[in-house]
Amino acid sequence: MGFLEEFDQTDLVAAGKELHGFAAELFPICRSITGDGLRRTLALIRERIPLETIEVPTGTIVFDWTVPKEWNVRDAYIKGPDGKRIVDFQQCNLHVVNYSAPVHANMTLSELKPHLFTLPDTPEWIPYRTSYYQENWGFCLSHNQLLTLEDGDYSVSVDSTLEDGHLTYGECYLQGRSTDEVLISCHACHPSLANDNLSGLAVATYLAQYLSGGDLRYSYRFLFIPGTIGAITWLARNRANVDRIRHGLVLTCIGDQRGFHYKKSRCGDAEIDRVVAHVLRHQDEPFEMLEFSPYGYDERQYCSPGFNLPVGCLMRSVWGSFPQYHTSADNLDFIQPLPLARSLRVCVAIVDLLENNRRYCNQNPYCEPQLGRRDLYRSTGGEAISQEISARLWVLNLSDGQHSLLDIAERSGLPFSTICDAADLLSENGLLAVEPRS
Repeated sequence: MGFLEEFDQTDLVAAGKELHGFAAELFPICRSITGDGLRRTLALIRERIPLETIEVPTGTIVFDWTVPKEWNVRDAYIKGPDGKRIVDFQQCNLHVVNYSAPVHANMTLSELKPHLFTLPDTPEWIPYRTSYYQENWGFCLSHNQLLTLEDGDYSVSVDSTLEDGHLTYGECYLQGRSTDEVLISCHACHPSLANDNLSGLAVATYLAQYLSGGDLRYSYRFLFIPGTIGAITWLARNRANVDRIRHGLVLTCIGDQRGFHYKKSRCGDAEIDRVVAHVLRHQDEPFEMLEFSPYGYDERQYCSPGFNLPVGCLMRSVWGSFPQYHTSADNLDFIQPLPLARSLRVCVAIVDLLENNRRYCNQNPYCEPQLGRRDLYRSTGGEAISQEISARLWVLNLSDGQHSLLDIAERSGLPFSTICDAADLLSENGLLAVEPRS
């Protein structure tokens, strides 16, 4: 199957264990859109792939945005009237509202309650909340715990800093034979959320590791960035070079057990949209194709009208549509090794198709060439035509320099891998030549 080998079941089991293990290693870190938690995460990724770390100073203007102050948190808690910690950042980093300003105060329960966030509909779960661009502070806790709080005086502490510093992101560039690029992007800014953050990080890291050292047609650029502001910052810093991006994927929410969802690029019919649709159609899990919308993840930055890059978003569960989204229930039990491995396999298949999707010219275009004397046809007549022979005939007929192998696969209904194998065999027998401009 092209330059990449397909995963067998043994490979999937082994890959799943590694992917889930890496997510587990990253899970305890308190990440945000800036700060040391993000740097620690990038350092662990850098142990697996070549990763350049870029630091952009606070106050840098990036289009209509400004790089914010850097946030770091050491500890946060609420102590009850008895002096014991009842909400403790050390037990769960979701307890503190991400980007909370420092506070050390004593207050009554009625004064504290406006700073508390819960989920009444799922009363055992802790929500994830942020206050990136408006200075505030707060705590998240289960609704059941909130109901147990009694009147009295509470001690509140958020031991954090909001200071001039840097926004940090990681970039892995794999040089191919062409300067045309495939962009793979994922956000690295959430704390202990396994599907919405770590699944994309893990799959992207291992995809880059899988491709490293390979004979690549395209160059590949992997971005590990804080959501929204990270993509905006990268685009602002790389505005002159984004025309090299021919295809792109945002990876997120890709480790749970639901079927695949793919959100198309803004133009809706880019090659990457067709490639992903073909790959998902020929794998053994349910999938759904979604039209572009101007909300979601960083595809909305890459697809903003000034750039309009061919970038889609590959997910299993769609953001905001599953109960565990942005809650403590998005944990290491919610993502599973096998779905992670199958997601990696789908990404590998997408890359394989991109790498091998060329146009060919039939070198014997006047009527069918005689395949039998080249041992490329069945030896006896009257039988049904096999898929392999059907693929050879389709490739010969549509290889006019205008149709790509993906065009042929879509029109014939055959898997791209079968069409690609047919093209390789026909080329070896002198019946096809690669169209130089493909």
